[in-house]
Amino acid sequence: MVRFIELFKPLARFFPDIKAPDRKVAFNEKIFWTVIALIIYFVMSQTPLYGIGTGGQSDPLGSLRVIFASNRGTLMELGIGPIVTAGLILQVLSGSKMINIDMSNPDDRSMFTSASKILSVVMTLFEASAYILGGTYGTLPLTTEIVILLQLVGAGLIVLLLDELLQKGWGLGSGISLFIASGVAASIWWDSIGPMGPMADGKYLGAVIAFVQGVLSKESLGSIFARQQGLPDMVAFLTTLGVFAIVIYFNGMRVEIPVSYARYRGFRGKFPLKLFYVSNIPVIFAAALFGNIYFISQILWQRYNSSNTNFWLNILGTFTTQNNQYQPSGGLVYYVQPPTSLALTLQEPLRALIYSILLILACIFFAVTWVEVGGMDSRTVSKQLLDSGMQIEGFRRSEIPIRQVLDRYIPTVTILGALLIGVIAAGANFLGAFGSGTGILLTVGIIEQYYQILVREQITEMYPAARGFLGE
Repeated sequence: MVRFIELFKPLARFFPDIKAPDRKVAFNEKIFWTVIALIIYFVMSQTPLYGIGTGGQSDPLGSLRVIFASNRGTLMELGIGPIVTAGLILQVLSGSKMINIDMSNPDDRSMFTSASKILSVVMTLFEASAYILGGTYGTLPLTTEIVILLQLVGAGLIVLLLDELLQKGWGLGSGISLFIASGVAASIWWDSIGPMGPMADGKYLGAVIAFVQGVLSKESLGSIFARQQGLPDMVAFLTTLGVFAIVIYFNGMRVEIPVSYARYRGFRGKFPLKLFYVSNIPVIFAAALFGNIYFISQILWQRYNSSNTNFWLNILGTFTTQNNQYQPSGGLVYYVQPPTSLALTLQEPLRALIYSILLILACIFFAVTWVEVGGMDSRTVSKQLLDSGMQIEGFRRSEIPIRQVLDRYIPTVTILGALLIGVIAAGANFLGAFGSGTGILLTVGIIEQYYQILVREQITEMYPAARGFLGE
């Protein structure tokens, strides 16, 4: 019987592919390709789509654009959304055992990668079509719609190849992480010291510049720290700094299990289990889930329920029009979008509570699932420790006792870490943190990941003999 995942294998040959390097890529060359990928992303995010008019005012992603590394009305309209959504679907199917995948098997891992690529292209085509048919760009001739569709699909393929270019070893890290971090960093930069203006309150956009203007104008303390119309202010700026500090602090917490090398008596070390054991994976998938609920519900509302009279579609979501933008007003979509300021949170405490619960549950679900799918469970880790020649001090060198020790910690740090991630992300969103709480969590994790990659690359570049010790 042919497995579901095997159905993608014949299709993989028809999709563009980046070959893995057949040599050791130099550190400077990896930096070069990483910078090139980032430049292409920024150019695409500033290149407007050809053929769109000014009639469409809706924005199906809205505030989620920072997380999806997308930019309204440009080639990066969809951002990394299709890639993350494809991964989300495959993870849910794998975690629920609807598809059987053994990630320790190279063939299964290769088929999973092919399936993820093909599904990413399918999701790009689906989301691009939904944008156009949903009237996001207004009423357009058929030929213009086809041109826009081709642009979005082509841009999606480029993003997919850039991500694959970095992950295959030509660059550093992954394209998804790189684009998310750059998007969040740009958002924080502009909200903090953006010299655009004057805005509605007569000040510049950036919170710090507006704060200085308020001090020089001898305004009241309240107006100096808090601005109206949802403009960036010092409350959000200080919240952003506080969230960075909190995330960095918790990110450094870990349980260290003493280990020793069986071959070299007296050579001891520690195996760390971080509190954020699965890093930023849960919040990425939770954001993708909520973003797709928002996206699909708005498209359905625009097409079939603009009067909010369909009972079943009202359960999914209802919208109202404010400032030429569609705002959730009821249904599930209303509760997967957080209040984005302290004032709104105090006005809608029930919405904030339900959003927090949904976000935390989603983070826990995806964390537990990723531990199984990503080979981070106790059984897999214990086998990896044995294969690398290590054992836990005080226990015999066997998989069962090592797994029993790991079982004491891995399930706990998985659930507790996911819960903390959900709480921090929700709290930062409620206080209006720049880049959103989810964006900050992702950026801190990505920066740490790139720091570790850079250190590793420099060590192996200076000391080639260390490659074997680092598993290369």
